[in-house]
Amino acid sequence: MPELPEVEVVRRGLERHVAGRTIGAVSVLTARSVRRHAAGPQDLVTRLVGRRLGSARRRGKYLWVPLDDAAPHRAGEALLAHLGMSGQLLVRPAAAPAERHLRVRVRLDDGNELRFVDQRTFGGLAVVRLAASADDGAPVPEPVTHITVDPLEASFDLDAVTGRLRRRRTGVKRALLDQTLVSGVGNIYADEALWRARMHYARPTETLRRAEVVRLVDAVRTVLVEALDDGGTSFDALYVDVNGRSGWFDRSLAVYGQADRPCPRCGTPVRRDQFMNRSAYTCPRCQPRPRRGRW
Repeated sequence: MPELPEVEVVRRGLERHVAGRTIGAVSVLTARSVRRHAAGPQDLVTRLVGRRLGSARRRGKYLWVPLDDAAPHRAGEALLAHLGMSGQLLVRPAAAPAERHLRVRVRLDDGNELRFVDQRTFGGLAVVRLAASADDGAPVPEPVTHITVDPLEASFDLDAVTGRLRRRRTGVKRALLDQTLVSGVGNIYADEALWRARMHYARPTETLRRAEVVRLVDAVRTVLVEALDDGGTSFDALYVDVNGRSGWFDRSLAVYGQADRPCPRCGTPVRRDQFMNRSAYTCPRCQPRPRRGRW
C-alpha cells in the first residue's frame, strides 16, 4: 500500500496539474470504485460536475482535493481519494486511450482528464464533508478526523508523541504503524527507520527514553524525505505519479525486502520475520532483539 512519500508525490502532481481546474463531466465506469460515496455513483457525479478543484491536501496516507463553495449547500466538501493497494490518479489528455483498469474519469476544463485507475479495486473516490481534525483542529475529510498528524507536518508535537508511545505499551513497530499515533508510516519506512535508529521492531514502547524517541523520529523523517526526493518506492508499475512515472527509492533500501543480503552498515545477513500478517526486516547485529519484547 502506498505510504506517505508515494501519496505526497501524487499530491504534488495534482497541485501542478489539477488545482484551479473546473470539472466538466464525470464518468464512473466501475461502481465499486466509488463505494465509499454512500449516496451512489450518480450522486457523486452530480456533486462534482461544475465544481472547481482547490489545492490538493494530504494527511499521512490520505489525499483529498477541496471543492469550491459556489453552491452554499455544498460548502466544505472535498474529493477524497484512497489509493488502496493499486490505485493511481493520472492526468491524461481526454483523447488518450483508456487504461486497462480505468475506473473513473473526470473531465477538466483544460482538455485533460483526471483518471482513477485501480487494478485490484481496493481504493476509491468519494465526495465528503470537511471537519476539524481531532488532533490539531485542521480541516480534514470527516473519515480522516481520527488520523493524527504525520512527522513532516509543522504541527507534529514530539512531546505529545513521546507520551503516547510510552503509554501504549506495545512493540515500537506496531506503534509506528498505528495511524492514530504517527500517521503516514507503513511497513517499508517503519523497517528502514528502525534500522537507521538501531532499534528492534519488538522494543517495548514503555521503555523508550525521550532521547530514543527523538532518534527514532529523526530517522523516520530522514527516510521519508529521502524517499520523497526519489519519487517514492515502486516495486512494480502500480505505484506511479500523475504522469505515470515510477519512483526509485527501492534502490536505496537497507533492510526492507533484503532478506539474507548483507547489512549495509555491518555486513550481517538481514533477517526476515513474520509480523502482523506481513514481514519485518532487521539486522540481527545492529538491531538486537530485546529480551522481553512486545511482538
